[in-house]
Amino acid sequence: MKYVLKKAFDSAWRFIISGLLLFIFSLTSTAATGNWSSSVTGGNIVYTTTDSSTPVKDFSGGYLTVVYLENLGLKKIGQNSNATDVAWLLSKGYRVIELNYANNSKAVTPTINADIISINSALNIGSFCGITTCSKYKSYILFEGYRIARDISYFKDDPTVYNVDTHYTVGDSLHMDIIYPANASVSLPVVLSFSYSNSYPNYDGTLAKLTDIYKDQRLNLGNTLAGFNDSFLEGAPANGIAWAIADHPKYCNWGNGKPLAGANKVFASYETNPDAAQKVKSAVRTVRALGTGLGLSGKIAVFGFSRGSTAGSMAVGDRSVTNFENAGLYVGTSDAIQVAALGSGVFDYTKIYNTAESDIGALTTNCPLAWGTLASNTALWESQGSAYLAETAASAPVIFFYNSNDALYYQDQITQFKAKLDGLGVPTSLITNYGTGHAVPQTSASLSTVYNFFNQYLTPPNVSTAIENPLLNTVLSLTLSPNPATANVTLKFSVPTAGKINIILFNLSGVELYNMEKKSDYAGVQTETIQLDKLNLSKGIYFVKVLSNEMQGIQKFIRK
Repeated sequence: MKYVLKKAFDSAWRFIISGLLLFIFSLTSTAATGNWSSSVTGGNIVYTTTDSSTPVKDFSGGYLTVVYLENLGLKKIGQNSNATDVAWLLSKGYRVIELNYANNSKAVTPTINADIISINSALNIGSFCGITTCSKYKSYILFEGYRIARDISYFKDDPTVYNVDTHYTVGDSLHMDIIYPANASVSLPVVLSFSYSNSYPNYDGTLAKLTDIYKDQRLNLGNTLAGFNDSFLEGAPANGIAWAIADHPKYCNWGNGKPLAGANKVFASYETNPDAAQKVKSAVRTVRALGTGLGLSGKIAVFGFSRGSTAGSMAVGDRSVTNFENAGLYVGTSDAIQVAALGSGVFDYTKIYNTAESDIGALTTNCPLAWGTLASNTALWESQGSAYLAETAASAPVIFFYNSNDALYYQDQITQFKAKLDGLGVPTSLITNYGTGHAVPQTSASLSTVYNFFNQYLTPPNVSTAIENPLLNTVLSLTLSPNPATANVTLKFSVPTAGKINIILFNLSGVELYNMEKKSDYAGVQTETIQLDKLNLSKGIYFVKVLSNEMQGIQKFIRK
């Protein structure tokens, strides 16, 4: 007897169908499956790779890739089915690599960060799940239920501030990417970071045409997440927090700056105000203004490390400076943040003479070129650092982090800034020696400390309890093998009680091609084989859904 969907499932089914229809406009060209060794689960997990028929590539020919982590050990905030969101990603030209964690209890915060680090490292060296053509510059790890809004403008750059190439006469927008929950069941806070890697204009050999080789380089993996084994941002959704990453405010390659007497020395290793503060504040306003339409709550945190810490720290203070506040986008929207995590950076340029070591040389040499001597221009020097912007206890709480074998001037900068905030009555915390040298928190203990500090001020929804499917009461774990399949495909799933089970097979358009009802006399693991030859299925992509009591599972498979 053909199964009639319960009324309670009607909206969920329509939701799935609408997502599947996206495939019609984004039919895939290739797909493959296999096993990937996960350090989190301690074993192999199944991956499925699907290429878009209209792929988007970076300047080097690498395919923009999303590694999509699904069936994790935590609540799913985005209410779309995974099939719907994967279809959307494919329609945008992404290659999608799905990693199916099969609801493993270890696929939660902070243990999931170990796999995030491994994935980024593999992408950066050019080989992940047997694929060597993924972008090293524009690939992301997304949790199930999340989508990405790419290349959102947050400021129109002034080319005269850090101008290196005299041909760069037209300001180019600085951009950010926002990773947000699709069709969210609850609004989420967001953490914003500024890239450790600089984007900047680049001209071809004739100096006649601006190329995009170094544009939008905020996620050049070798210089950002993979380079520092940084997983904090991409692991934030496991804590109920969305995330965003923005171009560094200094739109100029690091080590260069505005020429002085023919030498690119001024601003060689730092950014200047009002430019930097204007950009940071505009970025915060942009996230807040756009967030309502992306399922975000309006609560914003900043995570900063190294040059990204120097930049992001500009959002911490509560002092209002007119020419810092009135530039950029969404002027009038609040640029206040609720909390920050800041690693080794520079927050008060008047303190850079406190330590004498080689790393500080560029600042002590070049800052006077921009601002004159400290003794004669103290007020100007003070206005360049984020410590100046912290005026009262209304400044955002900050957790600082550094390793004691990192550069001494970083430690001094953190000590001085923390002392000022403490004196104002601003809540602060500090973690040290979680690793070695110039590095971010990577261990479970240190990551948990920072996430927990954020949770106090962002109050994200709890996602760490039992699995919850927003469409039905419980997710049913379902695996298909072989996949890709030829003559037969075998389903394996587990039900908690005996009772009626419905198995439905449908195509990309949502048309049912097989619908079978059976009764199980026992709880536990069940298997069922569908004979594909008897259905006369052509080669392509199909879906199998299993319904049992208040549970459902849905998986994609490929018919070869």
